[in-house]
Amino acid sequence: MAGLTGRMSTVVKAKVSKLLDKAEDPAETLDYSYQKQVEQLQNVKKGIADVVTAKKRLQMQEATLQQQVVKLDTQARQALSGGQEDLARQALERKNVVQTELQSLDTQVAELEDQQQKLIDSEQKLRAKIEAFRTKKEVIKAQYSAADAQVRISEAATGVGEQMADVGLAMQRAVDKTENMKARANAVTELEAAGTFDDITALGSGEDDIDRQLKQLSSTSAVDDDLAKLKAEVGAPAGQIPAPSGAGDAADAKQAPGAGGQP
Repeated sequence: MAGLTGRMSTVVKAKVSKLLDKAEDPAETLDYSYQKQVEQLQNVKKGIADVVTAKKRLQMQEATLQQQVVKLDTQARQALSGGQEDLARQALERKNVVQTELQSLDTQVAELEDQQQKLIDSEQKLRAKIEAFRTKKEVIKAQYSAADAQVRISEAATGVGEQMADVGLAMQRAVDKTENMKARANAVTELEAAGTFDDITALGSGEDDIDRQLKQLSSTSAVDDDLAKLKAEVGAPAGQIPAPSGAGDAADAKQAPGAGGQP
């Protein structure tokens, strides 16, 4: 059972693969691949834009923190000048915290700039790759179109294409049917001449070939009987048919002395 299932699976996959191969158009496949690569390039560009946007936000935060550093430094100086050392210390402590945040932001901005540069390099390489693929794609499409046209022309000229093969088979079937019809027509004509077929349009009972032969034999026998009776009546020897009266008179005229005084 497992072997039969595996065999059926193989047959189905083979059939599906054959159908897909027949339906696949190389030009469409190449155009689709090019489109997917262009989409990847757009995604890379979007990634670069997102990195730059994040870097700009961090740089804006840096600017704000730098302003706070200047402000806290100014406040600490003013407090110290006013004899408020504790207030000046608090201002300096806040300034220290802000400077620490600035250092962290500087590190993050540097990392984003490095990531941005890597994405830009990748975008340039991908762009060059896509451009080369586009050029090659058009060349392959042109070659495929030329080859496909050549195949169609050759098949049409030699008659080996599927459509031409169907036309050839149809012509052969027409020739075979014509020959069969001619042979049948000749056979019907021959049988009709031999009297094999009855006349279905005749009224009453029809006659076949045997009936006609018997009828002809009876007619010949009747004629022979009538001839024998006629010979008996005129006194002609048996087996001799008397000549017509006109022919006998002409023969007597030749033997007698000719009329008009000829010896």
